[in-house]
Amino acid sequence: MRKVILFIAMSLDGYIADEKGGVGWLNGQDVSAENVDTYSVFVRDVDTVIMGWDTYHQIVTQLSPGEWVYANLTSYVITHRKLLSKKEIFFTEKAPADLVKELKNKEGKSIWICGGANIVQQFVQMDLIDEYYISVIPTVLGSGIRLFGTTPDEIKLKLIYTQNYNGIVELIYTRR
Repeated sequence: MRKVILFIAMSLDGYIADEKGGVGWLNGQDVSAENVDTYSVFVRDVDTVIMGWDTYHQIVTQLSPGEWVYANLTSYVITHRKLLSKKEIFFTEKAPADLVKELKNKEGKSIWICGGANIVQQFVQMDLIDEYYISVIPTVLGSGIRLFGTTPDEIKLKLIYTQNYNGIVELIYTRR
């Protein structure tokens, strides 16, 4: 069965964006130092990406307005907006749990939960994430958009891998 994976970066104090949704702080401690490309390795085993409207909108208006950055993946945008789906981007009002159940029953590679916080928190609260790939950036934001909200029950994880470079610590956990 396909795995559901959260692959995301957060500040040392647990934020994925600043108060205005900005992500300009997502870098290591030395701008001139070389970073490790963990994304390319990760995405080899992924064929589907799920995100919320805010993440989609930020990608197409700020981060990559001229080109869809996930062109090689089937993308699902969870939104209440009535938008026409495109060749590789499907807009859906389905609940995250329903969408994942449907996708897990189809053939394919892993399913990546890309963001934003609201979508991630729904998946965490329903314990639908099989693996957590979290890059901790050496920055304390103090406020902003928090990655994890509250959960009705604790979710126990098992650390399976760590790596660090340029002040960034990458952590990979699975459910216990």
